[in-house]
Amino acid sequence: MATKKKLPATKVVVPCRISFANIWSPKATLSGEEKYSVSCIIPKSDKKTLMAIHKAIEAAKEEGKPKKWGGKLPANLKLPLRDGDIDRPDDPSYADCMFFNASSKDAPQIVDRRVQPITDPMTVYSGCYCNVSVNAYAFSVSGNRGVAMGLGNIQFLADGERLSGKASADADFEEVEDDEEDVLGGDEELPDYLK
Repeated sequence: MATKKKLPATKVVVPCRISFANIWSPKATLSGEEKYSVSCIIPKSDKKTLMAIHKAIEAAKEEGKPKKWGGKLPANLKLPLRDGDIDRPDDPSYADCMFFNASSKDAPQIVDRRVQPITDPMTVYSGCYCNVSVNAYAFSVSGNRGVAMGLGNIQFLADGERLSGKASADADFEEVEDDEEDVLGGDEELPDYLK
């Protein structure tokens, strides 16, 4: 059995289902900055993980007090952990779950269960299950103050139903026999404008 690594108080490894996985190439944010990002979905029943995230956020708040917020917690502090039933009520993937978004300017290392590098983007995708390392940190930018999650690395755990919103090839196609007429659409008469 692997030994648990001691992590800084603001860092946590989150077992979750990932969504909006911009983890293979960066995507421009609203400010135009290119970042890697992912949404981490945690069932509300996973109290151990939610408590670990809470503790990392609390540690970031304590670090942020003297460094970012003048020695006290600001009112209306923005926090990263959100309720899927409230913030994403129309998305069944977020039902009965909490979630947060994590991002980084640096590419995450993406590894398999044996911590070996994964290079195929089809292997780790929106909908699969992963361990995601994140670091909670305090911010104060343009009047917005709060705690955000920095994206560390990603470890693939298990496949899940893809959340791309795109139909699978199985849904679009049927098996093709070797009959050329079927492949080319048969001999149905075309309307004049298509001739």
